[in-house]
Amino acid sequence: MTDPVTDWATDFDHTDPQWVADPFPIWDELRASCPVAHSDRYGGVWLPTRHEDVSAVANDTEHFTSRSVVVTNHRPPELLAPQGIAPPISSDPPFHSEARRMLLPAFSPQAVAKLEPATRAHCESLADALRGGGVVDAATQYAQHIPVRVISHMLGLPEEDADLFRHFVHNILEGVTEPIEERFTNFQEMVQYLTPKIEARRAEPRDDLITFLTQSEVGGAPIDDFYVLRTVGLLLIAGIDTTWSAIGASLWHLARTPADRKLLAEDPDEIPTAVEEFLRAYAPVTMARLVKEPVTIGGCPMQPEDWVLLPFPAANRDPEMFERADEVILDRSPNRHAAFGLGPHRCAGSHLARMELRVALEVWLDAFADFELADPDAVTWSAGQVRGPRTLPVRILREKRTA
Repeated sequence: MTDPVTDWATDFDHTDPQWVADPFPIWDELRASCPVAHSDRYGGVWLPTRHEDVSAVANDTEHFTSRSVVVTNHRPPELLAPQGIAPPISSDPPFHSEARRMLLPAFSPQAVAKLEPATRAHCESLADALRGGGVVDAATQYAQHIPVRVISHMLGLPEEDADLFRHFVHNILEGVTEPIEERFTNFQEMVQYLTPKIEARRAEPRDDLITFLTQSEVGGAPIDDFYVLRTVGLLLIAGIDTTWSAIGASLWHLARTPADRKLLAEDPDEIPTAVEEFLRAYAPVTMARLVKEPVTIGGCPMQPEDWVLLPFPAANRDPEMFERADEVILDRSPNRHAAFGLGPHRCAGSHLARMELRVALEVWLDAFADFELADPDAVTWSAGQVRGPRTLPVRILREKRTA
């Protein structure tokens, strides 16, 4: 447990309960009064809140390194560069571009399209299980199961290990204030789980993403098991938490906004456009960088090994970038949001995330035409750099079709 925040401009903490519950007023206040905040926590960390400054950092690979993208009390060793802790998201150029390019075929629109029928069938099964339930938890009983199924299928991992995957997510993304020894132990849990799976694919290849990685090259050289392990860990953690957070936040919005709920339930053709606005308004991901060379951003001098948080959700609410930025406008166009990041590290899995979010909403609204928050105060949100509802009790008011 860390000390409560006393001043968001000089002492912010992205794990503080007030931030976790509702960070949007904090970002708005800082953007107007102190657009690049600083805190001595975590050994020194900066927080730009304007789209312009977030974009400047995200696109500047000369002064900032991505060798770790999760702020903790400890800096990762430079010896991992240029690969970083979880390539390619933690990789620096020129290595990064080759590492990212290697992954792209697995997440192309064509590859994602092949996953849609099974994703839809799974969502329908989840929704059918909730029929007649009165009050259900749209996060724990629906949203959190969808990306787990998709990613475990892609990687060739047992879906029955879903609780373990969620345990990995919590340890790595939310346990950032824990002692380094405890974080290392938590990381080793994932290493011990994945290592035999990777070794098995080396011995007996299958039609899955782990096998694809074991047979891949970066820069003309085969990647070793340690590299495969870190990339699989990235796909497992990031692919699950970011997407279930986006699905959950979208359902949270619809549960508390009758007009939007009615519009999409009656006209599902509007869902793909609405998905982009949900991604803008409730972008789940805040990335991080470490300063590599002295640099000034927004008038603030930053020094090597300072952390910099990149709150893409705050950038998406910048009124200098978006009209009526604090409003959810389902048919907003154009909508050049930063939910998938900015710069060369833009999310390689954006097509997959969009598909899962769209299908999840289509199926839910096809099953439940009307619903509301059962208890707004019972909604809880995740702490750390990926924000989404962890519990989301909703009351089903009307089912739209029969199973």
